Amino acid sequence: MDSLLKQFRQSSQLGANAAFIDDLYESWLVDPDSVDAQWRQYFDGLKGREAGDIPHSAVIEEVRAAARSAGKPGAAGAGSSRGAATGENSAQYNVGRLIHAYRARGHLFANIDPLGLWQKSTAQDLTLEFHNLSAADLDTEFATGGIGGREQMKLRDLIAWMDKAYTGSIGAEFMHIDDTEQRYWLIDRIEKAGGEGRYSRTPEQKKRILERLVAADGLERYLGTKYVGQKRFSLEGGDALIPMLDDLIARSGSKGVQEIVLGMAHRGRLNVLVNTLGKPPRKLFDEFEGKFEHDPVANAGDVKYHMGFSADVVSPGGPVHLALAFNPSHLEIVNPVVAGSVRSRQDRRAEKAQQQVMGVLIHGDAAFAGQGVNMELFQMSQARGFKVGGIVHIVINNQIGFTTSYTEDARSTPYSTDVARMVNAPVFHVNGDDPEAVLFATEIALDYRERFGRDVVIDLVCYRRNGHNEADEPAATQPVMYRVIRAHKRPAELYAERLVAEGVIGANDFAAMADAYRDKLDAGERTTELAEVEHDELAATWKSLLQGKMTDGFDAGVPKAKLTELATLINAVPDNLKLHPRVAKIYDDRRKMTAGELPGDWGFAENLAYATLIDQGFRLRLVGQDCGRGTFFHRHAILHEQTNDEYVLPLRRLVTNPNQVTIIDSLLSEEAVMAFEYGYSSTDPNTLDIWEAQFGDFANGAQVVVDQFLSSGEAKWGRLSGLALFLPHGYEGQGPEHSSARLERYLQLCALNNMIVCTPTTPAQAYHMIRRQMLMTTRKPLVVMTPKSLLRHKLAVSSLDDMADGSFRTVIGDTRLKDTAAARKKVRRVVVCGGKVYYDLIEAADKAGAEDIAIVRVEQLYPFPRAALQAELDKYPSATEMVWCQEEPMNQGAWYQIRHHLLACAGSRALGYAGRVRSSSPAVGHLSDHVAEQAALLAAALTGDVNENDLDE
Repeated sequence: MDSLLKQFRQSSQLGANAAFIDDLYESWLVDPDSVDAQWRQYFDGLKGREAGDIPHSAVIEEVRAAARSAGKPGAAGAGSSRGAATGENSAQYNVGRLIHAYRARGHLFANIDPLGLWQKSTAQDLTLEFHNLSAADLDTEFATGGIGGREQMKLRDLIAWMDKAYTGSIGAEFMHIDDTEQRYWLIDRIEKAGGEGRYSRTPEQKKRILERLVAADGLERYLGTKYVGQKRFSLEGGDALIPMLDDLIARSGSKGVQEIVLGMAHRGRLNVLVNTLGKPPRKLFDEFEGKFEHDPVANAGDVKYHMGFSADVVSPGGPVHLALAFNPSHLEIVNPVVAGSVRSRQDRRAEKAQQQVMGVLIHGDAAFAGQGVNMELFQMSQARGFKVGGIVHIVINNQIGFTTSYTEDARSTPYSTDVARMVNAPVFHVNGDDPEAVLFATEIALDYRERFGRDVVIDLVCYRRNGHNEADEPAATQPVMYRVIRAHKRPAELYAERLVAEGVIGANDFAAMADAYRDKLDAGERTTELAEVEHDELAATWKSLLQGKMTDGFDAGVPKAKLTELATLINAVPDNLKLHPRVAKIYDDRRKMTAGELPGDWGFAENLAYATLIDQGFRLRLVGQDCGRGTFFHRHAILHEQTNDEYVLPLRRLVTNPNQVTIIDSLLSEEAVMAFEYGYSSTDPNTLDIWEAQFGDFANGAQVVVDQFLSSGEAKWGRLSGLALFLPHGYEGQGPEHSSARLERYLQLCALNNMIVCTPTTPAQAYHMIRRQMLMTTRKPLVVMTPKSLLRHKLAVSSLDDMADGSFRTVIGDTRLKDTAAARKKVRRVVVCGGKVYYDLIEAADKAGAEDIAIVRVEQLYPFPRAALQAELDKYPSATEMVWCQEEPMNQGAWYQIRHHLLACAGSRALGYAGRVRSSSPAVGHLSDHVAEQAALLAAALTGDVNENDLDE
């Protein structure tokens, strides 16, 4: 049976009654018999007294006593001692407080800065006097609660033990964690091993650490000598990262981890590529010499310190597949991409425990604190649609960001890692010059992740031997820091001296190691151990998709009988499921649409498209802030029982594994969530992955994902993605922020068939477009200007026959006029448009009785269907005018991006523009102004003068 506290936490979403729990706990600390028996049993199990927890009232009294003794005004009453506890157990009580202070505050006094520049706390928390103890107590034995496996210790021995555990080379932050089990697990691990002042490394393990430090240092020295002045963003100062990753991979492999996905920015990336992933040094040298392998036609490729890599590395538990994600210079943006890739791999393995695939993110200290995408990702870390069983975060903390090193400039928190505290992640600050401590912190971090499935942070406190890049002169802005750095020995040298002193290696062994490593580089040999593996059946197959083209044909058809069968299945509502009346009506109508009694609307066609793909073996992942229902109440892919919080996903009736259909209403994040879905889609080509914005312009917050990954990832890195962006778009008088999805931005990014941009106008078109995304022989990002008002427009409907027959049409010819030669001959003007404005145009044209105007829809704006549009225009030999009509201002929307195509198709016809005038804002704020503008652009399209000289105004 769950404890009362657990029941409370599960039932209280905001924890608004946390003060009630605190009051109960306070009462129990003062007098255990003062609380209910069930609460008393629970609090007894916490063992808070043994850990040194004391009543708040005692602390308050202590503060009052201190104020009285200092003669401060406002202190009432008299007090005789600093400690609040009295009686024969007062010293034991104060020892308990001292133990608690070490656990909560010891990290502030830890020796974590290899440069010795860190300003340690001046607080007196760990002094005897602060806790009303004295030197006279040092040889007295006190109860410890089992610290170090001993129930009692002399106070001096206890202090020595706690000093080693909490104020040595590791400063552990974990007492902020709410969960009691996690706190006491960490206490046990830290105090059991760390308190002994050693980290249980054998001589052979120590030699391996040194060999990896030599590799880290040797590569940087080699590159610095051979390629003088070239950017490499060296790891020097943070060399311990390489033995850390070496140990992390080995331990992970022994625990059953089969894949590790790494993400990192450019600091130390080349070193990780060569010394961890086993990239051939010769290949790296070629890149320094400008010999890149890429397609010159695509104007492609990227700098060497952005490139990804994958390899199978040897571990005690078998081969571990490492994948280092490609990353642009936008620092932390790769982090949610990695998380998405990890989740995709876990889903493919159908692994509920999320232990076989792990994410490791390597951050810079300044970026970790400064980039908001990290906060977003931490918020996602335990959300059910995004959790990955915990990520290991490693911060390469070189105590400077570019030229900013003063803490008061860099952040508003003591540590660069404080953002991780928001999700109760433990943080291990560790001195980068103590590699054994680094590996011990890594060991605890891995075990914590395995045990609790949560994120954990290792803050590798080190330094940056050079400037931001090798051409910088850092002493110009940090003279004191760099005076210390230039006098400071390298990590490999320091550790070698230590091992010589311990008798682990001989006096000449270090130099021999360095020479052997340099010989390997000279020969171009790999510097780490790779594994020979057979083909992984669970690995995604991309080979055929890399060779495919958008122009390749495919079988798009689904027989009407099959559509009816699927529609019947996904629109059935169990008798015992009580729906909201509006939702029940929608599903009643969908059953009529299935029977042919009503034409199909957008929600019916969209859900049916998903059903057909799922039935063909594809998976579905639909993510957005309101996507289950749909912002505009049209989709209802999730049905909610009205009497409780249970829900039903009708599409899951088509699969045996529920994870094959994922529909998630995400947290209110655009950047991290879109990046997560990019990572997911670029890892699995067999999942239809859709990110939907609540309104299209919400995607503005994720622009870096679109720019650096979605639109250019294939050209820069050869990475395919089939991610679809559904962006509600349309001018309906809702103001500047809820009208435009910024179509022009996506079109500006289009080149060399890198992605697809569509503006479908019928449910059948949406159905065929969705199916095409998975059936075509390659993968391309899809950007869709999805409708709002059209979702229920009486004319925006389709039949099952429309879906069963044909395929997506990039251009739809006029459907108003009679399809006869005589009718076509009357046409003098062809209006070309896309999206919702089409329905406004045909309504206005019908109202005016305009039989000399044909209205043609372009349903795909990129790749632009020039031949298909030309074919439609050729149907009207008498037409002398062609007008492009859009709702957006002239400097926005599609006009400037497709005008060259329109001119080519227009031929001898005069080309005109009908739309809103130039504007710095997407739309007006008042409905009356919107109505007037809409009427004017419709009139201009149908009856306005076509003056080519006005096009550039």
